[in-house]
Amino acid sequence: MKPRAIIVLLAVALAGAGCAISHPPSTPRDEAGSVAQLATLTAASRDLLQLPLPKGKIAVAVYGIRDQTGQYKPSPDSSFSTAVTQGASSLLVKALKDSGWFVPVERENLQNLLTERKIVRALEMPQPADTPPVQMPPLLAASVLIEGGIVAYESNVRTGGAGARFLGIGMSSQYRVDQVTVNLRTVDIRGGQILQSVSTTKTIYSYELHPSLFKFVSVKDLVEVEAGMTRNEPAQLCVSEAIAAALGHLIVQGVREQHWALADPAQWSNPVVQRYAGEHLAAHAPPAATAPAPAPAPITEPQRFTP
Repeated sequence: MKPRAIIVLLAVALAGAGCAISHPPSTPRDEAGSVAQLATLTAASRDLLQLPLPKGKIAVAVYGIRDQTGQYKPSPDSSFSTAVTQGASSLLVKALKDSGWFVPVERENLQNLLTERKIVRALEMPQPADTPPVQMPPLLAASVLIEGGIVAYESNVRTGGAGARFLGIGMSSQYRVDQVTVNLRTVDIRGGQILQSVSTTKTIYSYELHPSLFKFVSVKDLVEVEAGMTRNEPAQLCVSEAIAAALGHLIVQGVREQHWALADPAQWSNPVVQRYAGEHLAAHAPPAATAPAPAPAPITEPQRFTP
């Protein structure tokens, strides 16, 4: 092999080594990039943290947010691996806590809670005469139920790509768009009335970059180099964002319909509240000039749902 070809091959090898160093695999705990971190906050989750305070927190129960899509990951993944997370209930409970509007009560694993309470009562007997009794407070009853599920997962909603090659040097790219839809509804436990129902949709983006090099370094010597990178948006983060957005809409719609109230009615002009209220009006009204969402009528009686 000629010296020039050897130099080119060495340069390619070094470039490949550099790429491997810049994208290392999993490393021990004491090295960078391997320590577990808190889950990334989505834009909708940050909105929940910026909501104004409620007049009173609402006791809410979540029995289960089920995967109703019936979708599984495509081949070559296992046919038993679902396309979306099965932990939507946990994501919703966290969103309820983060919002500051609700007091979630345990219902999904209620039997475990009841078992522990029975153990505490069993330990009370027998006890020495001078031992004070263990005070077991009653369980907190919920005022509102939140029901719903992940109702749709559509893959390959939009696909495409592009590429070009000049003098043996080329670049190509491909992308794919999936879509997940979540539905949440609030239910009044006293009469079973559905107070609000919201559906939110989040797109999931995936893309691939593929650079290539095809070149003769001499009459008989050919160099061909290929590389690639793919990036898939985590589906669980998209589900989490759709759930947080749906919860934000439920809160704002509840304020508008006077099912619950803001601690300070003037906070209706809060930018986050106005954005969610405006999105609701835009989705349920004919096209019109953009204007701030009108404030709800004053509440002249105590808040409806207060634990």
